[in-house]
Amino acid sequence: MPITEAVNAVISKMEEAMKERLARLGRDFGVLRTGRANPMLLENVKVEYYGQLVPLKQVAAISVPEARTLEIRPWDLSALKEIEKAMSKADLGATPVNDGKMIRLNMPAMNEERRRELVKVVKRLGEESKVGLRTDRHDALEKLKRAQKAKELSEDELEVLEGKVQKAVDAWSRRIDEAVAAKEKEITTV
Repeated sequence: MPITEAVNAVISKMEEAMKERLARLGRDFGVLRTGRANPMLLENVKVEYYGQLVPLKQVAAISVPEARTLEIRPWDLSALKEIEKAMSKADLGATPVNDGKMIRLNMPAMNEERRRELVKVVKRLGEESKVGLRTDRHDALEKLKRAQKAKELSEDELEVLEGKVQKAVDAWSRRIDEAVAAKEKEITTV
């Protein structure tokens, strides 16, 4: 009995969910304050611009000229004060410095205690992602077992597909471990 498109869709959907989990983990890692300048730190900063709250990246260019410095250059200099106010409210762990043309954010160096705390957060985020992978695996296996009960799959095909699902979970789990290890290294490097 050939494997149906519905069964292939189950596996494709699971892979997409796992891919999104890894992407979300990367975004979560990006907003962690590691002492290094990262434009993603400003991802959630909203600026009041002509009566509207808009993302900072829509009103300014953000660059990283040095390892611990962010530069924010507004497209419209009249927005400079509002950008500075929004960044002060955002609690970024650094005070914005306005020179009249741009705003600089100098990220303070982290102490050892803060590094250990961040490593714990990184490991927790990684483990949460792995739990999500296991949930995705469980959902996919349940759908495959229902397909087997509905006689869309033979027991042999189900066994092959279960192996394929587990292989995918193992691969995505390794990717999460690699991402966690890389972020840990970034945090612990002085």
